[in-house]
Amino acid sequence: MLVSFFINDEYVSVDVRPDTRLLDFLRERGYKSVKCGCETTNCGLCTVWLDETPVLSCAVYMPRVNGRRVTTLEGLRSESAEFARCMMEEGAEQCGFCSPGLVMNVLALDRDHPDADDEMISRYLSGNLCRCTGYASQLRAVRRFLARDRATGIAAPASTEVTGVAPSADASANEGEVR
Repeated sequence: MLVSFFINDEYVSVDVRPDTRLLDFLRERGYKSVKCGCETTNCGLCTVWLDETPVLSCAVYMPRVNGRRVTTLEGLRSESAEFARCMMEEGAEQCGFCSPGLVMNVLALDRDHPDADDEMISRYLSGNLCRCTGYASQLRAVRRFLARDRATGIAAPASTEVTGVAPSADASANEGEVR
């Protein structure tokens, strides 16, 4: 089946089997930020944007991307740099395996709800599982990133607050949609 779409603003037209998952297609083409960590649509490691909406690429089959725009973390390097710095400064980066999916959702949150409260942050990150952190440092990094000065893009000073809201483990994905 012929599928034509954009990956990170690059036009692609390929012949694929209809049962090919977007995750597998992207991995085969070298998009290493898109990872498979669970095989059950529960971990968030495979998060990409489909027409600017975070989706789980393991739950999206190639016919669904025809005529659409797929964005991976590789296509958002400059946008993600400031959040990566916030993660580092808040001690939220440990093994880093879950980070690409987390970053994709935080960038979507920043775009859609730049003044998000902890409940909204928790909703956006509910499908991102991290086996290393207790989520408190990640929450501090997200808060700090969202609080940065919009005019300069400079993040707020490091937080001393230790409390956090762990992402809900019971959030369900609808057709691969993370939120």
